[in-house]
Amino acid sequence: QVQLVESGGGLVQAGGSLRLSCAASGRTLSSYTIGWFRQAPGKEREFVVGINKSGLGTYYADSVKGRFTISRDKAKNTVSLQMNSLNPEDAAVYYCAADGRRSWNIALGIRDYDYWGQGTQVTVSS
Repeated sequence: QVQLVESGGGLVQAGGSLRLSCAASGRTLSSYTIGWFRQAPGKEREFVVGINKSGLGTYYADSVKGRFTISRDKAKNTVSLQMNSLNPEDAAVYYCAADGRRSWNIALGIRDYDYWGQGTQVTVSS
């Protein structure tokens, strides 16, 4: 099993940036495809971006493409999400999740991920 902990959330003005981090304990994150999801109040949890085990493959939701960047730091056993040009529609609780079944493909569904962090709040003021 792997335990995931997100950090880096906070309050930012529209147009600003935040960097989220997903840290792991129990196992190395490179054993998992990692996805970032978000959930705004009254909305369903949605896929944001994922990175495969090797780190060579990524997939971004259209809503964040060109603004968000996901990356792995194997030495620190973390996966980061750099979020630029934030707008109020990006405000949500952000979760990282781990999928141990796929190596190359990046799943987009909530049920495809076995392990979840507790989430970190991102608030964007207009």
